[in-house]
Formats: sequence, structure tokens, C-alpha cells
Amino acid sequence: MTAQTSDAPGRQTGGALPGPKPAAPPHYRVLLVEDDAGDALLVEELLVDTGLDHTLIWRKTLAEARAELLADGSGGADCVLLDLHLPDASGTAAVTAVQQADPHVAVIVLTGLAESQAGVRAVTAGAQDYLVKGQVEPELLQRAVHYAVHRKQAERAKAELQATQLRAQENTRLERGLLPTPLLESPAVTATTRYLPGRESALLAGDFLDVVQTDDHVVHALIGDVSGHGPDEAALGVALRITWRALTLAGHRGEQLLDLLERMLVAERTRHEMFATCSLLTLDLRESTAVLHLAGHHEPLLTAEGTTRPVAAEHGVALGIAPGLCHWPATRLAVPRSGALTLYTDGLIEGHDGPGSHRLGAEGLVDLVNRVPSQEPPDRQLDRLIRTVRELNAERHADDLAILRLDWRAAD
Repeated sequence: MTAQTSDAPGRQTGGALPGPKPAAPPHYRVLLVEDDAGDALLVEELLVDTGLDHTLIWRKTLAEARAELLADGSGGADCVLLDLHLPDASGTAAVTAVQQADPHVAVIVLTGLAESQAGVRAVTAGAQDYLVKGQVEPELLQRAVHYAVHRKQAERAKAELQATQLRAQENTRLERGLLPTPLLESPAVTATTRYLPGRESALLAGDFLDVVQTDDHVVHALIGDVSGHGPDEAALGVALRITWRALTLAGHRGEQLLDLLERMLVAERTRHEMFATCSLLTLDLRESTAVLHLAGHHEPLLTAEGTTRPVAAEHGVALGIAPGLCHWPATRLAVPRSGALTLYTDGLIEGHDGPGSHRLGAEGLVDLVNRVPSQEPPDRQLDRLIRTVRELNAERHADDLAILRLDWRAAD
């Protein structure tokens, strides 16, 4: 049984300027679940009298109603008028079954004259309203359907807001894991970091970084990037960073440390194809040396006497590509008494460097860094650099971006 009504089109009076076109009245898809043909006919007539623009579908059993709701992936109805006494279900169990079939549909239960408490229990179970058979007028039914649908929409909006807030809280926790507080005791060394998602609406990806200073006054730094984007990659990035910090403070170094990180990655990754690139840096200012291990990652940039250049370093394979078979050679370099080393992820160089199709690349990045006024403090230099990179790219390429800059100065 189906019925459909609509309002007649309005008239325009002669001589008057046409006003704004009125919004079309909402169309309601109403599913009636009622095994009594006489009661079903009364509901159909009442709906016609309400003047609501609607489509009515009648089903006699809960099973038929569930099939109707599940037939359309977007939901088969806006509102269900549900009799509480059906051949295959009764009471609040029927309400629960309808909600399980379509959590987004509004439910109005139909009760008998002596069943007001049943209606209350149904509302407690999740129905939006209840009506007593024999006491329903067209105006009451119109208001009940209209309010029930809007009440359900408000409930959905509230639930979605709560889910968004929970995701934001989870992202904040992930961000704290990806961007920890540096453990630096020496005032001669400072760490400046930046982490920016490629898309504002995207979840955090797997870029990660960390800095610690051990009891021997040596500074250890890490930056890395888990392949892919999303919560799994972010969680793996956090796991790798925490593992690195714990192992570094426990005395593990170089290839042994990278081997342990790779074991952690293989154990924790959710997909076999996931891998991670990373750079390990050990900075010993007493010896004016730095040791660098690259696992599929870019060379850092060394700044000294106002000029920045890439560090020439040996490369090893990214973690997780060939577990247990990789070799990560060490590169030892002399560092000036005062200077800076900048480590970064590929989100900083993979964007475009202007209107054409050419990518910025490492060479373009070095050129941009050398244009930044060296007298500015490190945080302002990084902000200026990121702003320039994004302006050149003009949002054509989106990727997460992480930067770790270590500055040091000679002791007085």
C-alpha cells in the first residue's frame, strides 16, 4: 500500500515583484509496520489528512520491515510507525530490532488505549515518540512525524559531534606521541620542531621525531616517516619513536639500534607492505663530531657560518623492506663549534616549486633555506621556510611534513 501527497503550487499576485522562492516542503518516507489491515487503513487516511508530502509503505511483520530497511544502503525510511504487537515481535524488542536494521530511522510506536506505559518503555528503549491508537488526529500525527524525524537528526548530529571530538582527542594523544618534549640538559643545544598534516581534515600520518641527551652529554636525534597515511601509520610511528627513546637511553646505538627498530616495525605493522624511513643522528659537541645513519631517508642539512648545504652521507635501506638483511653504514662528519643540523621528511621537498610541474627537491630546498635571513631565530626561520614551500606548491601536492632542527653554539 502506498500513498503520496504534495502541496499545490503557490500563486503570484499581479503587479507584485516575485519574492524568494519558498523552500520545498520535506518529503517523508514513512514505513508502517502493522498486521491489522483496518488499523493500517486508518493510518493511511490520517497521513493523507496531515498534508505531509510523504510516501507510505505498509509491512505486516517485523521481518518484512527489516528487509525493507536493509534493502537500501542509505536507509529505506525516514520514520517508522511501529505497532508493538506483531506476529513475530512485541514490546521494546521490536523497537530494538528496527534500530539495529537502521540506526538512522526515527521510530514512533503505536500503542493501545491501556498501554501508555508500554509507550513510555518504548521511548526509553530508543523510540522518538509514541501514539495511542484511536486518539490520533491528523494534526497530532503530522507534528509527531515531523518532530520525530528532526529529533532523530539532532541525535545523529550530536553523536557525530561526539565522535569528532573523540577523534580530535585521539589525534591529540597521537600528536603528543609523535612530537614529544625533547630531553635536552645542555643550554648549548636547542631543538626546534614542526609537524604539519598534509590536509587539514586528514588524520595524523606516520611522521615522527625525537631528541634526547644521554648522561655522557651526547645528543641523539631521530626523524622518520612510516609509509602511508592514517591512524595505523600514526600508531606505528608512535611505537617506533617510543622504542627509539627507550633503546637510546638504555645504551643501544647505530646499526644495532636500527635492527631492533626494524624488529619492532615488523612485529607492530598491520600490513606486510608497511615500511619506514628514518635518520639517526648522534652529536658529540665535545669531540665536534656527528655520526649519521640513514635508512632510506634524506641527508640532513648542515648550516655553518650563514650557509646551508646537504651532508654527504652513505645510505641504507628503509626499515621493513628486507627484514634482517639490511646494512646501515655510519657516516662520521666534523661539525663546526657553532651551527645547525636540519632533518626533515619528504613532505618538505615533494611539492611543486612554482606554476610548472617541476618538484622542489633537495636542491631547491637548500636554495630556499639559504634565502632565509640567518639572523632570525630558528623557529621563525622554519616558519618562513614552510610558508614559502606551501606558497610555491599552491596545494597541488599534499603530504605530511616534519622538521627537526638542532642548533648548538660554542661554550664560552
